[in-house]
Amino acid sequence: MRASDDLAARCGPIELLVVDVDGVLTDGVIAIDDRGVETKHFHVRDGSAFYLWRKAGKRAAILSGRWAPLVDRRAAELGIAPVIQGTPQKAGPFRGLIDGLGLDARQVCYVGDDLPDLPVLRGVGLAACPADAAAEVLEDAHLVTDAPGGRGAIREVVETILKHQGAWDGLVARYRAPA
Repeated sequence: MRASDDLAARCGPIELLVVDVDGVLTDGVIAIDDRGVETKHFHVRDGSAFYLWRKAGKRAAILSGRWAPLVDRRAAELGIAPVIQGTPQKAGPFRGLIDGLGLDARQVCYVGDDLPDLPVLRGVGLAACPADAAAEVLEDAHLVTDAPGGRGAIREVVETILKHQGAWDGLVARYRAPA
């Protein structure tokens, strides 16, 4: 993982995790079958990360440039809301999201991977991206995961933030308790 020198200070106030979908929650591959049905692959550790995030009392949202019904389904499974899709220009919807939640941008970690994510990444408290993000995103990110998109990058981001906030060990202790 690569991180800015001020990572601990940036992680401290984070209350909201906002993620892109294609290339972040997924590997960026969009498979469409001969009936026009779209499929994506989601990593189970990223799903677990959202569960742990919520257990720590945090909120999460999705902000995606594309629209796909299966994203709504996956978000519902993971308890992620709101889900904002079909917004290739992300800055306006992002501002509406945080204003509606009464949050300051410094309280937000945004995870994106490509050029449409830059306007949001450049204005949040913690800008994160997967290892295989576009060069310009890698350059601007405060946190670059070791994992590529769709392969546990969100888990790395969540773990990093919660460790810096002192919440990780308590969450892990629940799993270490004998059955």
